[in-house]
Amino acid sequence: MRIISGKYKGRRITPPGNLPVRPTTDMSKEALFNILNNHFNFSELRVLDLFAGTGNISYEFASRGAEPIISVDGDFGCVSFIKKTAKEFDFDITPIKSDVFKFLEKNKASYDIIFADPPYGMEQKDFEKIITLIFENELLEEDGMMVIEHSKHTKLNHMENFSFDRNYGGSVFTFFEFEGSEEETIDEEGDDDEFDS
Repeated sequence: MRIISGKYKGRRITPPGNLPVRPTTDMSKEALFNILNNHFNFSELRVLDLFAGTGNISYEFASRGAEPIISVDGDFGCVSFIKKTAKEFDFDITPIKSDVFKFLEKNKASYDIIFADPPYGMEQKDFEKIITLIFENELLEEDGMMVIEHSKHTKLNHMENFSFDRNYGGSVFTFFEFEGSEEETIDEEGDDDEFDS
């Protein structure tokens, strides 16, 4: 995998082959960050990366100036690799080994962007639980954005605070925000041709 943009643009990161992960493809990652770039100045954004895996998404945020970044994963190997890579690149990333649901129930901090990439085979109710916990526990800033990556077989557009979604091959990014202005909604609808594949 490679870092798409920012200070370390073009740098490749090679995780161990034995990690239980399904990294976001570079093409999908680039499309995701093109969308986020229209909404945010990444400098000093507080980011929460859930089911962080190799840290792929965390590194992209860090390269673009986001800090601090919290990366949560339940696998010891993933957390160790993120810690090693963050130290190598001097990224402000704190990896935490935890069950994501337990972390969301106990965490008291809030974030500008929350990204979650659960296993695609996770049950629908558990995807919905992530969204519910984040908004009920007020973990997202009012002008922030939550993004969940999932397969096309999982549907999340019925959930409260749904904003829009984008399809890339077999992957879908679903975006959630607190209710915004009509102008913002119109802008998003106008982006369909540019981002849908």
